[in-house]
Amino acid sequence: MRGVILAAGQGQRLRPDTDRLPKTLLPVTGSETILDTIVRGLAEVDVTDIAITVGHAAERIREHAPVLEARYGVAVTIVDNDKPHWNNAYSLWTAREHYADGAILVNGDTVHPASIERNLLEAAKDDQRLLLALDDHKQLTDEAMKVAIGEHGVELIHKVQPVATAAGEYIGVSLIPAGIAEELTKALEATYTRDTTLYYEDAYQLLAEAGRIGTVSTGPVRWTEVDDHADWALAKEIAELAERSRQQGAELAERSRRQGAERSSEHGAGAL
Repeated sequence: MRGVILAAGQGQRLRPDTDRLPKTLLPVTGSETILDTIVRGLAEVDVTDIAITVGHAAERIREHAPVLEARYGVAVTIVDNDKPHWNNAYSLWTAREHYADGAILVNGDTVHPASIERNLLEAAKDDQRLLLALDDHKQLTDEAMKVAIGEHGVELIHKVQPVATAAGEYIGVSLIPAGIAEELTKALEATYTRDTTLYYEDAYQLLAEAGRIGTVSTGPVRWTEVDDHADWALAKEIAELAERSRQQGAELAERSRRQGAERSSEHGAGAL
């Protein structure tokens, strides 16, 4: 299982911060960017072979790739999107070799916990469909990538559909099984050749109509897609909270280790 991260977009609603920087490299903590949080999450579930599609300000991601590899113990392959002004159906198609044997796909602007990937991997043991991470807890908006579910799985994935009949929001993380990879590649090609402004979710819709897509609940977790400065502020809040939680966990583990070592030392002294 590989990781594929889409990071070729221009992030126009985040200008001027993204004039010369991909939005995936916007900082969310003192040491991590959005991309860092995604790569760390993949590494936490042992997905360490990662392809990143690049387009806008691609050289900045190339420069950061060795940092990602050293920091998280991953191998990064850069995939050039020669048409970053097209929408992301084409961007995902450029990574077709990298999802051919199965992959977790992550939008490069989504800040979320690693439990999302963990849940997808667990569900994939018994479900051979392409699986969407679905937030079925928060209140939906018109802007959300809404998902409607029927008897055979996902029936509709699109922003333009009634909130009342949608089951939840697709958060931009999905699992592509090897058995569906070729079908997805054909659907992506049909999608971007029809209209270069279409999303990869439009290709997913073609698969949904064939009963090939299921969903996995995210559970009540905090996440955000970073489209504008308000989203970026929320991403910082989520990432900083997660960082503090990890630090506290590490401190507790170290304290427990030291207490264990002290007890062992005391028992050893008593035996003497």
